[in-house]
Amino acid sequence: MDLYLAICTLLVVHTAAWTPIIVKNITQLGPQLTPAVSRVSRDGGYSVLIDENIVWLYDDTECLNLGGRQLSFVSNSAAYAKDPNLNVSIVQDFGVQAAGKEEKSGMTDYAILADKTVGTGGWISFSADELDFNRQREGKERVAIWPGTSPTPYSTTQAFLFAPLVYVDNKPQNPAKEYQARGMTLISISAPYDGPVAARQGDLIIPGTEVAYGGFSSLMGYTSTASPQDMNKRDIYLFGITDGGLQLARARMEVLTDFAKYRFWDPVRLEFSDTPPKLDEKDYKKIYLPGSFTYGSIFYSPYFNTFIMVYFNKFVDSTFRIRFLDLNNPVGQDPIWPKRGKNSAGIAPEDVEALVKYGWSPEQELYRSPPGKGGFNYAGMAHPEYFNRQYFAPSLYPQGTSASRRRNPWYGSSTVSEKDAGGDGKHLLLSWTSQLRGGFNSGIYQVQLAKVEFDGIPDNPEGDFPSAAASSSMPTLSLVSSALSPIVTITAAASIPSAKASGTTLTSTGSADRSAQTPWRVESWLLLERWSARSGLFLLSCLFIWGCTDW
Repeated sequence: MDLYLAICTLLVVHTAAWTPIIVKNITQLGPQLTPAVSRVSRDGGYSVLIDENIVWLYDDTECLNLGGRQLSFVSNSAAYAKDPNLNVSIVQDFGVQAAGKEEKSGMTDYAILADKTVGTGGWISFSADELDFNRQREGKERVAIWPGTSPTPYSTTQAFLFAPLVYVDNKPQNPAKEYQARGMTLISISAPYDGPVAARQGDLIIPGTEVAYGGFSSLMGYTSTASPQDMNKRDIYLFGITDGGLQLARARMEVLTDFAKYRFWDPVRLEFSDTPPKLDEKDYKKIYLPGSFTYGSIFYSPYFNTFIMVYFNKFVDSTFRIRFLDLNNPVGQDPIWPKRGKNSAGIAPEDVEALVKYGWSPEQELYRSPPGKGGFNYAGMAHPEYFNRQYFAPSLYPQGTSASRRRNPWYGSSTVSEKDAGGDGKHLLLSWTSQLRGGFNSGIYQVQLAKVEFDGIPDNPEGDFPSAAASSSMPTLSLVSSALSPIVTITAAASIPSAKASGTTLTSTGSADRSAQTPWRVESWLLLERWSARSGLFLLSCLFIWGCTDW
């Protein structure tokens, strides 16, 4: 086994060809700061820019007083970056309430949704039956909704998120079954002045018997070039994690709540199919991107002019990995997608179809984050809305917006100014969850930050690195909206008791029966990594090494 793993490592090293990605400098920025609450322990740390607010999302969130007494606990929470140009580390929480006084000092304690039960759910509200289940079990068992990844903007003012609905048993007979995935629910997100708003779009959109599409990352782009393109519509590409790698599904924006209308990438035929892959698919030829993944981000980089993937894999070594979509490595013989991008002219942020037309580069190590005292780090994410005025695809701006105004504000100027940055996307904010103290139901978790500065792009022996494609006739969001708005008006579920939750709809206009419990699956790596972190065990490493022997 040791020899085999050594060979695996050598293959990674020797097959790594030219790469544009060279790290010049990494700056540790320390923990994220939450001054509105007395003390908070939470994991996750995902983000999206909408309506000129950077929304941060978190999984399980526990508020404590300075002596360690629990003040509240919810399965998710959200905050705004308070003033990212003054300090990228500070966030402003909402739903903060007074929660008694410190025993010794007499100072008032403050907590998010000051409720010791998990019944209120958190920022993303529970449906009526989920709420009833949690209240009856009083925390011994619960349904949780964890954001799990960063939302995807579908305008400059709204975003969507596929979040896992999870059954949690705090005292299971089998410790490996503490967390069980039940499927994916769809959330729409807006960001008004008084705090971010989440709206559930029904119950389970993707059942737990299928790959958790959207759980790793989602992107929105032009419709396929395989048929006459409708430039007023958009396709959504959804990536889901299995124990063999990443699988990919595609759906039109207007049918995003109807899983029966999704199509699934077939790597053998190099086309989308109506037949979903098996959840436990072991044949690597039938997996979109074979490999090891837990948390991550996929986004278009204006610095590299291609899509970038930043992620943690299944090894518990606290290390960020990175890949780029190699436009000099076309898959198949499509004349529209030759070397150097679409029609040999690079790709634009909306050219998401490129993700099935070109191969990903070999994995590179980006940054090994320092683990906390409680053990390895997890939930590694990239946040491309910082240090980048081209976060939004140009077509997301309203009709009539001039090209010079299709730029979002610069965020993070106290860390690196736009003048000194060297270009949009040359710097990248990273976050991860650090275990200050590990263990079942007693851990303390903290989101940590660092900034990566990339070096200049070296010469490519195969020629210049493809530049970004430009289009003078690029449709704007308003054109897309006018085509979609008669079709897409997805309202929040009526059973959701929150007034806020019912106030937002998922549309492309820019306006603001539970399934049966499924058995725990070893391919639910997000849940497995969380369990491994909470238990202090290194089960992930063992399982991944075991998986290597099947390769």
